Amino acid sequence: MTFRLFTTLLHLGLLFLSGLPLSAAAEVRGTDVTGREVVLPEPARRIVLGDGRHLTVLGLLHDNPVALVAGWRQDKGLDPATEAAYLARFPALAEVAAVGAGNRLLSVERTIALMPDLVILSLIDARDPQMAMPLQQLEAAGIPVAFVDFFTAPLDHTLPSLRLLGALTGAEPRAEEFARFYTDHLEVVSSRIAAADPARPRVFIHVHAAPTGCCATVGPGVFDDFITAAGATNIGREVVPGVMGNMGLENVLAADPDVYLATGGAHMAARGGLVLGAGVEAGAAQASFDALTATPGLAGLRAVTEGRAMGLWHLFNDSPIHIVAIEALAKQLHPELFADLDPRATLAEIEARFSPVPMPGTYWIPQQ
Repeated sequence: MTFRLFTTLLHLGLLFLSGLPLSAAAEVRGTDVTGREVVLPEPARRIVLGDGRHLTVLGLLHDNPVALVAGWRQDKGLDPATEAAYLARFPALAEVAAVGAGNRLLSVERTIALMPDLVILSLIDARDPQMAMPLQQLEAAGIPVAFVDFFTAPLDHTLPSLRLLGALTGAEPRAEEFARFYTDHLEVVSSRIAAADPARPRVFIHVHAAPTGCCATVGPGVFDDFITAAGATNIGREVVPGVMGNMGLENVLAADPDVYLATGGAHMAARGGLVLGAGVEAGAAQASFDALTATPGLAGLRAVTEGRAMGLWHLFNDSPIHIVAIEALAKQLHPELFADLDPRATLAEIEARFSPVPMPGTYWIPQQ
């Protein structure tokens, strides 16, 4: 018996045992960010997440996202404070199976053993040559795969990805509600930028910012999209051909950016870098930012000496809540246009209306 036939019979058997008529199963379908059509016999209820961070994306659509997840790849997982908060709210998270195989690969054997009705992967997985064989094996086993993207082209792919997840998990109304919220907030920023057509400051984005090993930065995509939407220009786009690369400190000084933007998170504490994110107190965030901008070399940047520096949570880079980051950047870059904009209120509204787990912390910090 093939695995595809086995899973089909298992599904029909579960419907029979539940007492539902076979016709009660409502087929759902959608198109993922690679253009593939994904068809399920009914909304997914046993999902494997190829990126553990996407648990919080499901959390925007479902009051109990953990109940939908059979397995996840923890080597691409939540930050420790967020995982702890989800675990406290949903103890069943401790029972979710790990499906990582090392080197950021999905374990096909563990995934198939879980008998999922859907595997959700990132667009970056679709472009990874090492994933070609695992994807073929999943397809041969009859397991549907959907690719989403909140990372490589967030402004283009966030809403299609969110709507796809809504369709495939039976949460289309909630997905549309968030889509309207996201679109309305983005329109406020984009319309004012378009109407005023302000000078676009040149921004240097220092990712995973620490006092040593300067300076990792980004090219097109991810934070570049956020900077562009907020009415500025990313210096890294001029020198980094891919998503991420390095720019020596002497080159950063020579580029003389108008604004210095550092990204960080809890993962940077061990390196003495910028600490931001869930569970981070404002005082600790400020101390880490002050230490970073006092580093020899960085302290001499015109952007720093003139008070045009900012810190931003790095993990805004793979979530629809990056709309908050765009607002915070717009307010910092163009204060005259966005004096009334309140990104903290936007974040609070997301938590109140959409998130099943409140996540207090410090997610951005302007220079003081």
